[in-house]
Amino acid sequence: MSDNLRNDGEGRFVSDPTAGNWERDTLEKLVFATIKERRAARRWSIFFRLAFLTILVVGLWTYFDLSFGGEDESLGRHTALIEINGEIEAEGSGAADNVIPSLNKAFSDAGSAAVVLRIDSPGGSPVQAGIIVDEILRLKRGYPDKPLYVVVDEICASGGYYIAAAADKIYVNKASIVGSVGVLMDSFGFTGTMDKLGVERRLLTAGANKGFLDPFSPQSEKHRAHAQEMLNDIHQQFISVVRSGRGTRLKETPETFSGLYWTGAKAVEMGLADGFGTVDTVARDIVKAEDIVDYTAHEGLPERVLKKFGASVGAGAVKAVAGPVLPKLN
Repeated sequence: MSDNLRNDGEGRFVSDPTAGNWERDTLEKLVFATIKERRAARRWSIFFRLAFLTILVVGLWTYFDLSFGGEDESLGRHTALIEINGEIEAEGSGAADNVIPSLNKAFSDAGSAAVVLRIDSPGGSPVQAGIIVDEILRLKRGYPDKPLYVVVDEICASGGYYIAAAADKIYVNKASIVGSVGVLMDSFGFTGTMDKLGVERRLLTAGANKGFLDPFSPQSEKHRAHAQEMLNDIHQQFISVVRSGRGTRLKETPETFSGLYWTGAKAVEMGLADGFGTVDTVARDIVKAEDIVDYTAHEGLPERVLKKFGASVGAGAVKAVAGPVLPKLN
């Protein structure tokens, strides 16, 4: 007997209008659930598109340094500030690609009375420091009436001081760390550990010196001497910049270029610095322009997002393991 028929009580079988309702109800529920799911997916799709668009607009805004006032807005007479924080390297606030555009913008602005470079750095790449110094010297020749001052926060050592030495004057705190005029090249040797573990190094090269300073191979005297010669050359470049920048103010001793560093108070005595001050006191008392405008090229939003997801960390790890050993001013 069909499930859609029922007995009407008088011995007749008639169609049951309620039979099969559960199937229809189930089907309707499935349809409505599908529609609801699609609506939710569409809403989330719209949300993510809007979020991506917002991030893109903010990133472009940051990258191109846009402002509501526009580039033609006069800033008036002011002290231009550029900051270098952390290591002098190919990325970050100490990178030449970031510092040089800021320097050019600060020097070329008709309203800037002087440029103050605030440095808080233990050093870093001699290449990046050298590029920045060369640009500072070029700008000083092009704008002879616009002085460049350096203000040291916690530390201005090695590559940081390499840059500072090109300034007209250097101001420190009594407890700042200043100096470390030297060069280093550091690595590790794992040959003893490999012998104990029974690990064999299989290095193939085309070129007798291609495995130069390979940490998994014994160091040869020839390679060590060549590396020392390179360090000495870079050290002399560093010394030349310091002597040229400091001139007769520098009171040289056998320790001046030995790689040692000193307190800010001692640095003033040695002629490595000129006096005590902060950005505010230099702007107020030296430049006579209390209004300070920051020209630092700050890292854009896209770069921050990439770093948050580990792009830079991954690249740094690869360089640390497999990259070449490079001289550093640290």
